Amino acid sequence: MSNSRPDPDQLLQALQQEEEAARRGKLKIFFGACAGVGKTYAMLSAARQQQKQGVVVLVGVVETHGRAETAALLDGLPMLPSRSVDYRGRLMAEFDLDAALASGAQLIVVDELPHSNLPGSRHQKRWQDIEELLANGIHVYSALNVQHLESLNDVVGSITGIRVRETVPDHVFDAADEVSLVDLPPDELLLRLAQGKVYLADAAERAAQHFFRKGNLIALRELALRRTADRVDAQMRAYRQDRAIENVWQAKERLMVCVGAGGSGEKLVRAAARLASKLQADWLAVHVETPALQGRSKASRASLLATLRLAEELGAETATLAGSDAVATLRAYAQSRNVSKLVIGHRQRASWWRVLRPGLADRLAAQAAELDLYLVGMAPDVGPSSELASPIRLRAGWRGYAAALGSVALTTVLASLLLSVFDLANVVMVFLLAVVLVAIRFGRGPGALAACLAVASFDFFFVPPRLTFTVNDTQYLFTFALMLAVALIIGQLAARLRFEADMARQREYRADELAKLAQALSGALLTEQIVTLAGSRLPMLFGGPCVLLLPDSHEKLRPMLAPEAEPGLTVDSAVAQWVYDHQQAAGLGTQTLPASAAHYLPLKAPMRTRGVLMLAPADAQLFDEPEDKRLLDACAAQIALALERVHFVEVAQDALVQMEGERLRNDLLAAVSHDLRTPLTALQGLAQTLDQPGLDERQRLQLTAALREKTQATTELVIKLLEMARLQAGAVQLQRDWNSLEEVVGSALHQLDGVLAGHPLQLALDEPLPLCEFDPVLIERVLVNLLDNAAKYSPPGSPIRIAAQVDGVRLQVAVEDRGPGFPPGQEEKLFDKFARGDAESAQPGVGLGLAICRAIVEAHGGQLRAHNLAEGGARLVFTLPLGQPPHFAEPEHEH
Repeated sequence: MSNSRPDPDQLLQALQQEEEAARRGKLKIFFGACAGVGKTYAMLSAARQQQKQGVVVLVGVVETHGRAETAALLDGLPMLPSRSVDYRGRLMAEFDLDAALASGAQLIVVDELPHSNLPGSRHQKRWQDIEELLANGIHVYSALNVQHLESLNDVVGSITGIRVRETVPDHVFDAADEVSLVDLPPDELLLRLAQGKVYLADAAERAAQHFFRKGNLIALRELALRRTADRVDAQMRAYRQDRAIENVWQAKERLMVCVGAGGSGEKLVRAAARLASKLQADWLAVHVETPALQGRSKASRASLLATLRLAEELGAETATLAGSDAVATLRAYAQSRNVSKLVIGHRQRASWWRVLRPGLADRLAAQAAELDLYLVGMAPDVGPSSELASPIRLRAGWRGYAAALGSVALTTVLASLLLSVFDLANVVMVFLLAVVLVAIRFGRGPGALAACLAVASFDFFFVPPRLTFTVNDTQYLFTFALMLAVALIIGQLAARLRFEADMARQREYRADELAKLAQALSGALLTEQIVTLAGSRLPMLFGGPCVLLLPDSHEKLRPMLAPEAEPGLTVDSAVAQWVYDHQQAAGLGTQTLPASAAHYLPLKAPMRTRGVLMLAPADAQLFDEPEDKRLLDACAAQIALALERVHFVEVAQDALVQMEGERLRNDLLAAVSHDLRTPLTALQGLAQTLDQPGLDERQRLQLTAALREKTQATTELVIKLLEMARLQAGAVQLQRDWNSLEEVVGSALHQLDGVLAGHPLQLALDEPLPLCEFDPVLIERVLVNLLDNAAKYSPPGSPIRIAAQVDGVRLQVAVEDRGPGFPPGQEEKLFDKFARGDAESAQPGVGLGLAICRAIVEAHGGQLRAHNLAEGGARLVFTLPLGQPPHFAEPEHEH
């Protein structure tokens, strides 16, 4: 049996992707080798066909370049008015994205896909505008030439000699739902150019002499055909994989490109992108920061960051590695990421120089044989070398070199003093120590200077003849050379150790701060705590204030300012809302609304986006550093997880409260329906009996007494329910006064004459009991409930004991019976509402008596506890605070 069943997880993922794709608009790109092949004409013709089929079509932007045939196709197609933008004192027309979103069109024609928007626009590129249209379910037609594809930009430039500045990332082209190749043979295109159907006369003549040469057109046509074929091939493989047509298991390739500063980096990145596309492989772009590359100029650093950003736009994962040895660092990272192919730049060098100083490619071939190396030829005059090693340069500040000079001078003085005690060979060690200290403190440059100065000083001041650089004994020349070599080697090793320690310290700092943030967030139980933690920790990490914006019940973001937030901090709610709705970063350091003064990052949790993080760093270059950017993403992920956890904790608490309320409601209904049904049934029967004729007076009195008893029981049940409701709502106001407990006990016993008639009563009240401040009506209610409870659950004829005594600053009152007692371990549970000691007991009640008693006693500041007696029975004890009773003056006696 064939084992070609598709993977269920892949099917589920495919279904989710199809659902998401169904909500998005469709992008169709009309693709050609160059201008003039008829892309715009074909695009407008297709739009008119859609209009005839009933689709609401809108022309957002179209460039006809004066072609009458193309302009004629605009007749009958509604046009979107342009948005006027003031740019350098001139009003320029720009695509109106907001008007397009609000137009209600189903299909919008947006020409010139690589176009760069004017400053102040929401997005930097038009293809980003199109992405927003697609995200809102609007279909888009657009056009693109092959030279505007980012990965082919340098290839086309090398063919035609012209580099275009406006490009489109390849992932936009690959993600398009349909690509229609508009092709025209070079001879026909040249004929159209000559006829003025591509450009006007003057422009056509210049184009024919430069870009529109036949050889260029042939090469561009081949590139367009190959790129389209690659896309069709990828679609074919995806189709076969989705439908499990053939069960092919292939290990996915992963390649890595090593980049440096300079123009060579862009060429390397584009070459790697093309190779990754052909291999259908994931790829990484890395830069190794070695001690030799420390202290590079700002221009060199900016060039490197631009190269890494280009790699990200082309779909790469970027990283900056730190290590003293570029080969070992690259090899270790490649092994950790399962990289099988390595792309590096290579320049032609003389054979003798390659022997003396092997390049990165030679060293990788010798030390990393498990990696497949792809060499990209580099011109010798293209910027700084992309190979990740460079000669040692003096980069330290003037203080380092001044310190080297001063250290050698001080060492010379110290050595002259030691020369009277130690031999000349031992004095050399003092100079070596100075070189090591300078190299550790100030780096390679000052260390190398200190080594040279140390040798010169030793020769000039200590080697005979002194105060001259001449040497009598030629053996000292060997000493100088060896001393210089040892000093340089030790200095370089010390500088390398210092560099590695600095890199390790930075990584440890990032990891430690991230761990501290995660630990602090793990203990947060409220959203306000998360806001406070983010507002206090992130500014220390990234050097700028931050604000969390969280959605309300209507999905509108509201800024949550931490107590440490700077006063007057400006938050652009419109940008934050866009980031939340589209789940994409925007603002400073991005290509969407880059003019914003802050960076807005969506807080993506596993279930959904939980809000937006706004960060306004003091240094805008923070978002150019891959390590800092990854740290920010990790912090945002931790905050999002914490917000989601708190949300689900609140959901769980609400569910528990709802479940508890439902349980209490069911208990109440069950208890009330049971305990009210019995007396109501009896009342109904007694009333019907009283209506019957022929009853004598004695029978009528008996029925009336029974009716009164049942009515009283029903009334007490309702009173208990009302009392519990009032106590729970806090509506009971204590009427405190100084009272005698003996009087309250007597009043309670008087109410229960009939109930306690079958139980001998034992009173054990200390004499005299002090006055106590309490509400006499409520405390009487407590005693009535406790005594009634004891009478219900005690056998007939068993005694009930009431005891009262002073216990320190409290008055303690106990009610004891000789009944079955409480279920072991359930003493505290009996004070819950609707809880009863014996579920199968025939005694009526809803289980509110003890709950009411505890609520009344605790309202007085006392406690109510229950426990079983050793000799059998139950004991309920409550306490009341005594306080300081008022002093009553004795009455005066008449004489």
